[in-house]
Amino acid sequence: MPKMKTKSGAKKRFRVRPGGTVKRAQAFKRHILTKKSTKNKRHLRGPTAVHETNMGHMAQMLPFAGL
Repeated sequence: MPKMKTKSGAKKRFRVRPGGTVKRAQAFKRHILTKKSTKNKRHLRGPTAVHETNMGHMAQMLPFAGL
């Protein structure tokens, strides 16, 4: 059997919290920020959690994370 590998893009973008949730960054904050309101950009600050409907995909991408 070949070795199981972690998706290299996923290990750069996600961190598993001690409670079992996965931390991710917010999208839509990288460029074209002039047309976005200050309130919108403020709400995109900080990390958020991956939704529970996507946790199956996260377990496949991060097989050694204990999800």
